[in-house]
Amino acid sequence: MSRKKYTHKNRGGAGQNRAESEAFLKKNRSKSGVIETPSGLQYMIKEPGTGKSPDEWSTVEINQRILLVDGTVIKNTYDGTQTDIFTMAEAIDGLKEGLPLMKEGGKFRFIVPANLAWGKRGSGSKIGPYATLIFDIRLEKVMDG
Repeated sequence: MSRKKYTHKNRGGAGQNRAESEAFLKKNRSKSGVIETPSGLQYMIKEPGTGKSPDEWSTVEINQRILLVDGTVIKNTYDGTQTDIFTMAEAIDGLKEGLPLMKEGGKFRFIVPANLAWGKRGSGSKIGPYATLIFDIRLEKVMDG
């Protein structure tokens, strides 16, 4: 397969993704309940949770739905598949920053700009370069590292 064909299959081009992401982040920033951190991570608290919060050494178990800003679903563990379990060290920067804001049982929506996700390289054929991602996450369990 030629490089040109592979790039074409990737979701959106760099310029298109960057423009769509910037427009989405700007519009989302003004929505009621959206909090933005100095890094540019945006989040909304859907349910606060009451358990413990993860730290940089924790392993977390989560349910998540990952979407592109156009609504395309990248992954959805709420559909009955297994939850995701990973160490905080393995997480993208946006989740390293966002997950410690949560408590077990909580549900947040994170809007992760490209610079806190996969940036200019994207990830495989589903996440193009400079793609902003939306994560709907329920923090099921925090395990000490």
